[in-house]
Amino acid sequence: MKIAITGASGNVSTALLRRLSGTGHELVGLCRRLPEPEGVYQQVRWEQVDIAGPGAVTRLAEVFRGVDAVVHTAWLIQPARDPQELTRVNVGGSQNVVAAALQAGVPHLVHLSSIGAYSTHPSDDARVDESWPTEGIRPSQYSREKVAVERHLDAVERDHPELVVTRVRPALVFQRDNASEIARYFLGPFVPTRALRRVPLPVLPLPRAVRFQVVHADDLADAIARVLEQVPGGAFNVADEPVLRGRDLALGLNSARYVELNRSLVRAAADLTYRAHVHPVQPGWLDLGYGVPVMDTTRARTELGWSPAHAARDVLVELLEGMRDHAGAPSAALRGRTVFPTSRTGI
Repeated sequence: MKIAITGASGNVSTALLRRLSGTGHELVGLCRRLPEPEGVYQQVRWEQVDIAGPGAVTRLAEVFRGVDAVVHTAWLIQPARDPQELTRVNVGGSQNVVAAALQAGVPHLVHLSSIGAYSTHPSDDARVDESWPTEGIRPSQYSREKVAVERHLDAVERDHPELVVTRVRPALVFQRDNASEIARYFLGPFVPTRALRRVPLPVLPLPRAVRFQVVHADDLADAIARVLEQVPGGAFNVADEPVLRGRDLALGLNSARYVELNRSLVRAAADLTYRAHVHPVQPGWLDLGYGVPVMDTTRARTELGWSPAHAARDVLVELLEGMRDHAGAPSAALRGRTVFPTSRTGI
């Protein structure tokens, strides 16, 4: 099978390259900044493409011609302070990828969506399957843009039945190799990550009733590989078990205990410190964390034969230890952390 992967040097796609390498597939990687020809990145034919740049559809269609599937993982998280740029790449770039796939006659498009596309469930603990509404969490730009692409794909599926569209909706995707990337995106350059899991925290303040799902990048890559092999269409939730809560984060950070804070207070503090340029995280990410439902992964397990190889708590510890060690990979997106701010980053 010939497979083209957008954002091929990022978090998810690097794990997908590991999963697919040595399996006989021909891999074509597309990204703006080519990775170093080391390790897993050596087994790919690279094409330097800006999916949202001038002439992108024509260029992408040239690359896509003759491929059996396109896996679209390219997405910007930063620069959060330039929302127009995020929309240009995330929404406009995704539409370009779809248009090019149609123009090139690609039979299968796999789109990396997100748990962030889902609407809030009235119960914090109820699990939702893939039929749950994808209207997102409005205060979050990330969520709004994931929803915008989902709506575009709805129209594509209606108007172009010749293209099978599979949407993969993962939880938070972590691995050791993306630890520095996560630190850049969400902590900023001055948080002393070298101290993580080395210096015990007597108290860890957290928003009340925090709960979240994670998935190891390798588990997600395995699910995507199964989607490529089976071409099922539709949507698939992908997450490791169990659902994590405040006590799990406290244990991961070697904290003796955690203290629950009022969510509104935490949100107000996040907004104030963001405006003061203390950190790079739009406050909408908190709204997203509070609002997303818990996903049910039964469809992936039963129809794809998928099961995670990692426990969620172990994934969290792997990420934190990677942050401590400034872990990374030889690509622009996954480079090891430095103490100095850098330019635009994407996955």
